[in-house]
Amino acid sequence: MGKVMVKAVFPGSFDPPTNGHLNVIERAAKIFEEVLVVISVNPQKKFFFTAEERYEMMKSILARYENVHLHIWDKLIVEFAANNGAKVIVRGVRSLTDFAYELELSMINKGLNPEIDTFFIPTDSKYSLQRSSAIKELASFGGNISNMVPEIVEKELKKRFGYGS
Repeated sequence: MGKVMVKAVFPGSFDPPTNGHLNVIERAAKIFEEVLVVISVNPQKKFFFTAEERYEMMKSILARYENVHLHIWDKLIVEFAANNGAKVIVRGVRSLTDFAYELELSMINKGLNPEIDTFFIPTDSKYSLQRSSAIKELASFGGNISNMVPEIVEKELKKRFGYGS
């Protein structure tokens, strides 16, 4: 029996991208043939960075991965997956609370498209307390976020808050 080629989707707001996001992407890239990282655009949510700014940061961060491709999407993620031949949605989980939320979402997605499954990848423990909202708040006070986000994100946050070069 030959190797099964599976394409996966890793959706998120990435507002901003964190080292926890990157940890999940790196691990998914080792498991799946291709990983489509999808920057979600939801008009009902207020984002700190525009979709284009998030895209540019992620493009820089993900440039070294040959099997990871970046997209922006403003509809249901199961539609994106189906339109792009992906059979798996990857979700990173940091805690039981994350898992409960993601489990419910996976059931909704399975109801919308039974052909698409969800894989949960627990974040490495050193990233388990990293939430984008907390990182933005810490950055707004000039706190050290260098171990929480890629360098390009740290620079963009400092610039946004008016204390970076």
